[in-house]
Amino acid sequence: MAVSTHTVTNQAPPLAGHDVFATDRALVEAVERHVEAGLLEEVRGELSTLGLSAGSAQVQEWAAQADANPPRLRTHDHYGHRVDEVEFHPAWHRLLGKGVSAGLTAAWNRPAGHVRRAAGFLVWTQAEAGTGCPLSMTHAAVPALRADPDLAAEWEPRLTSVIYERELRPAPLKAGALFGMGMTEKQGGSDVRTNTTSARPLAEDGAYELTGHKWFCSAPMSDGFLVLAQAPGGLTCFLVPRVLADGTRNAFLIQRLKDKLGNRSNASAEVEFDGTWARRVGEEGRGVPTIIGMVAATRLDCVLGSAGLMRQAVAQAVHHCAHRSAFGGPLIDKPLMRNVLADLALESEAATTLGMRLAAACDDGGEQERAFLRLAVPAAKYWVTKRCAPVAVEAAECLGGNGYVEESGMPRLVRESPLNSVWEGAGNVQALDVLRALRREPGAFDAYLREVGRARGADHRLDAAIRDLLTELADLEGVEARARRLAERLALVLQGALLVRYAPPEVADAFCASRLGGEWGAAFGTLPHTLDLAAVVERARPVG
Repeated sequence: MAVSTHTVTNQAPPLAGHDVFATDRALVEAVERHVEAGLLEEVRGELSTLGLSAGSAQVQEWAAQADANPPRLRTHDHYGHRVDEVEFHPAWHRLLGKGVSAGLTAAWNRPAGHVRRAAGFLVWTQAEAGTGCPLSMTHAAVPALRADPDLAAEWEPRLTSVIYERELRPAPLKAGALFGMGMTEKQGGSDVRTNTTSARPLAEDGAYELTGHKWFCSAPMSDGFLVLAQAPGGLTCFLVPRVLADGTRNAFLIQRLKDKLGNRSNASAEVEFDGTWARRVGEEGRGVPTIIGMVAATRLDCVLGSAGLMRQAVAQAVHHCAHRSAFGGPLIDKPLMRNVLADLALESEAATTLGMRLAAACDDGGEQERAFLRLAVPAAKYWVTKRCAPVAVEAAECLGGNGYVEESGMPRLVRESPLNSVWEGAGNVQALDVLRALRREPGAFDAYLREVGRARGADHRLDAAIRDLLTELADLEGVEARARRLAERLALVLQGALLVRYAPPEVADAFCASRLGGEWGAAFGTLPHTLDLAAVVERARPVG
């Protein structure tokens, strides 16, 4: 072997063995901003523990194993009994168990619970995004179940537990449980009111028998599911337990696992109900209002998940360019590459800052913050998830050919990057929901204006963007065709206002000049050259 002819030089070392939380300046500052002083040391400590795990070589190896060994459907056991089980690689269980034990399903009853959980979710997404689905579904099921106090009392302690139990058995015998969700059907998609799955009342109070299908069922290995079905009184929300109280399997027939774009480690399924036992959640005919709390929580997780993916993509790109030399010096010092990296870093920091502000509003829970969330969540979900894919693709290009090799991990980020834009309502659904909030809930826009108004006078480009937004909203002629533009402008103005208030001047200046001031091209790397781009890139470096 002529090894002397193959000496490896000028390659970036692996980005491993670092604290994913502590090296993310924007995230650390957001946590410090939104967590009260007496609790801050505890929260920083738990997030650093999770960050060190997420950045470790061991967890990175588990992520690669889970990606390379996707789940398999086992419909029958060797005796011929129908079991409908999804089998995962052991690495998947290790990753999911770490997420549960870190409290990523336990936001609802802890001080600063949503902020600390949001930061943890953003960190853990960077290890392996596939586990985000069951963690998010389980977390988000809590507000829906609270429509029925008895169900909430029974299930909430299990859903918010930090104990991960993978085995399927009756829920009362488990210290911790996971939840999935099934709303969409073949004929309707996002138009859930066209669902055809039927629910027939049984003699037992609140019990029903379901017959029908779900075209997309999230996390089909879970202990329970929230589903929508047509009861005599209209579309209604139901809890479908995977295993019944007597230990028998509920009729939950997994027809196949989806071969989908996105992560390979998680499972999504098509399922059928045939005499499936279910418990009503909330009133008959109130299915959408009952489940809307779950939808709102998972939409926020789409923002956080996309922010996590963007942060990991930017961290990898900056790390590579800091260690790779070309044309006489490190890539990170080349003016054009620095412009690209700074542009990517701005997108990442804006997403993180916005996501954490929304989480803080969830912790507050007051009327003003609830009104703010009603408009800000769909606008943020629309815009941040749309920005994730171009960030991931551009970041992969920063690594050159290495970024297109599976071992780099970048293709995994690219495949995952579009997912959150379609989960819990694609772009048009979010934009129309923005219009719905503007039309039906004037308090939502008032709360939004109060939030962005806190930054007025600090940057002339932000002030002009707020004025332009008000002008655009004053003319509602043909507004539905402009709904995407409105959602985009609402999100950008909000991001700009938050960065002006909280980010270093070089970050806020670059964001307002490009995203609000019009000094920006269609591709990344077109920031005005007069900006302090070196400081923006240095702030985004994952290690010193």
